[in-house]
Amino acid sequence: MYSNADLDEAVDAGVITADAVLAFRRFVAARQGSSLVDEEQFRLVTGFNDIFVAIAGVILLVAVGSFGALIGASLGIVEEYDFMASPLAGLLLAATAWGLAEYFTRLRRMALPSILFLLAFALGIFWMLTTTGTLIVGEELARGSDRITGSIIGVSGLLTALATYGHWRRFAVPITVAALAGALAGSVIGFVGAILPGVDGLIYWPMLACGVVVFAFAMHWDMSDRERRTRRADVAFWLHLLAAPLIAHALFHLLHAFDHDLSTSTGLLVVLLYLVFGLVALAIDRRALLVSSLAYVLWALRSLFEQAGALRFGVTLTALVIGSALLLLSVFWHRGRAFVVALLPADMATRLPPVSENPPVVRAAAR
Repeated sequence: MYSNADLDEAVDAGVITADAVLAFRRFVAARQGSSLVDEEQFRLVTGFNDIFVAIAGVILLVAVGSFGALIGASLGIVEEYDFMASPLAGLLLAATAWGLAEYFTRLRRMALPSILFLLAFALGIFWMLTTTGTLIVGEELARGSDRITGSIIGVSGLLTALATYGHWRRFAVPITVAALAGALAGSVIGFVGAILPGVDGLIYWPMLACGVVVFAFAMHWDMSDRERRTRRADVAFWLHLLAAPLIAHALFHLLHAFDHDLSTSTGLLVVLLYLVFGLVALAIDRRALLVSSLAYVLWALRSLFEQAGALRFGVTLTALVIGSALLLLSVFWHRGRAFVVALLPADMATRLPPVSENPPVVRAAAR
């Protein structure tokens, strides 16, 4: 399996011409009966070796982190062995992840291991910084003060974003930009919690604001590559995958969508918002919003069915309705996009991914 980025690098290296790549993409699109834009492609694995390396890498990283915690306890950095409270565990985790990326990302260009090692690096840096801050101010004081905890998280998020930017400059893994944005979002939420400690539900407002900003940033990357032929489209994919849960989680919690005594009006509002998310997903040709908010609409529909008297079949009816609706949406995604985009102003529509000219058709399997 070859990604769009691999094809672009092959063009840059002179292995294949740009016209040949364009002709190949058009051939694949014609054979599938749909635009490649609509398929929202990204490379996760190139073969089973990716999975093999990923499993081995996770085992090694866990071992390294545990080893760091043991060393920290023996050196007196922490009072006793505590995997989650040792700065040395986070440091060794980040250093090992970077070292593994030097080979498996920079030289081998393996997709799944590259994603895992980037996440391990960012997590290790954040882990090291937060535990170091907690040790400096004292564990009891840090846990007993929302202001101090928020400040530690805010500073750690900023420094993690800076370290993640260095990773991006070195390896340019598409998910890195989303990890950087996530670190900055965590920093903002932490600082807001430090400035206004103890306010019930406060976290969801900065979370919603960060989600909207990340979504706008994702659209910036998306609009710079409407045909989704370069690495910029992969970067946008991961940013949308980050923005969606930030928006959905914050918005539905502000609506108290997970309350056990969910009212009928709130349940209907949740379903209406999910329909709005669906229209946005169709317009921008990204499915992340639908997936991220799925749990909330399932809960709301189940509550509505039970309030209507279907106590025994609430879960079953909810799964039937949502499952059928999403499958139908997948089948008619191209036609739905064409309908939604046609309703938008012309200047806005020209900035979105192009609508597939040929809807998918059913073909008999080759014999």
